[in-house]
Amino acid sequence: MLTRRNMLISGAALTGSAALLSQARAETAYPQWRRSYSGGQIDPNAPALPPGEVGRDYLPVETPGGVTLPWKIVEGVKVGHLIAEPVTHEMAPGLKINGWGYNGRIHGPTLEAVEGDRVRIYVTNRLPAPTTVHWHGVFLPCGMDGVGGLTQRAIPPGETFKYEFTLRQNGTFMYHSHHDEMTQMSMGMLGMIVVHPRPRKDFTLETDESLADHRVDRDFAIMLSEWAINPGEDTPDPNEMSDFNVLTMNGKAFPGTAPLVCKLGQRVRIRLGNLSAMSHHPIHLHGYHFMVTATDGGRIPLSAQWPETTVIVPTGSTRDVEFIADAPGDWAMHCHMTHHIMNQMGHGLPNLIGMDTGDIDERIAKLIPGYMTMGQTGMADHGVHIEAGHMVVPRNSIPMVGAKGKFDYITMGGMFTVVKVREQLENYNDPGWYEFPTGTVAEKAGVEEMKRDGVQ
Repeated sequence: MLTRRNMLISGAALTGSAALLSQARAETAYPQWRRSYSGGQIDPNAPALPPGEVGRDYLPVETPGGVTLPWKIVEGVKVGHLIAEPVTHEMAPGLKINGWGYNGRIHGPTLEAVEGDRVRIYVTNRLPAPTTVHWHGVFLPCGMDGVGGLTQRAIPPGETFKYEFTLRQNGTFMYHSHHDEMTQMSMGMLGMIVVHPRPRKDFTLETDESLADHRVDRDFAIMLSEWAINPGEDTPDPNEMSDFNVLTMNGKAFPGTAPLVCKLGQRVRIRLGNLSAMSHHPIHLHGYHFMVTATDGGRIPLSAQWPETTVIVPTGSTRDVEFIADAPGDWAMHCHMTHHIMNQMGHGLPNLIGMDTGDIDERIAKLIPGYMTMGQTGMADHGVHIEAGHMVVPRNSIPMVGAKGKFDYITMGGMFTVVKVREQLENYNDPGWYEFPTGTVAEKAGVEEMKRDGVQ
């Protein structure tokens, strides 16, 4: 029987269903939109998560040639201290600069934590100028964003400011000065941030399949940057806009860069950050392809990851790549912009390629003892002559300098390093040059085999 009571109940049920249906439609009508693009709101009444621990919650990242900032736990909060200060820094043997950095280093120490950690970072300014720290790509309250004049007053020389926030995402990020950033970033005030995913309560590194997409055996962080350092000078030029002549990985130019050492069969992640003033960097790894697995916007779903041998890292961005180190050897990894793998290369020189110098060296040497024309067959021998003492160069400079390799002189510098994969390793120190199996190295062809194959 249809009664007034039944009608009211039915009406209420329909109204409730309509509301639920409307909510469901609102959530599904535009699936391309996420619920939040800033990490969402933090429940102030939610219990604090325990600080993440190395070994229990994550495998630590390695910053080749760099260090990780130590934390102190105070009432459940990870407390760190960054000191902005003048730094004397060696970029490569023969080249030191007077720059600005953090904790006596260029670049600053890597900040490493776990999603859900509460962090408190004190920043002490020992520079002659005001500064701030911006946590690039990190979700946080606006007042902690570190933009001088906009979200805070700049930190005056001699003062210490406090930044505090809860990490609401995982991934690869960066930090840098955001006050007179043209000057301060060009002087070296940069660093990497790595936030590991928060594991489940019953998590173990060996068994948790929910993080299978994240687990690796070797995890590297590399900051890419560029500098304008005139030969013979000690201080980078922050006013340069295009002619950058020193390109670095973690503040080092080859041959000063540290190798990435891996054991055969290990899963490897390389986190690349780029805070160069003007340049993007296509980073190429020899001998492998890798999967592009993350940007500073987050982890890329497994179905959307793609294979590359070269990944472009735009300025102001990060990229994570992953692969299995299943091919032993010394594999070059470098920026594929060719001028980015040359040290202090001058660009105001005449083009001498193909020039017939005749007896010009002998004639000019009578006026300038030791004169030698360079460049008519390229620049490969430039570094060799400098290191052999055949050419005098300005103090504190490494023009076109590379390094001695296993077989010959390596004619590259700058943004260049080596991924060293070995079957047997006792530790992750530099194992030296790879010992090639017999018959696996390109060498001079024999007359008989060339004749056999019809090569003249």
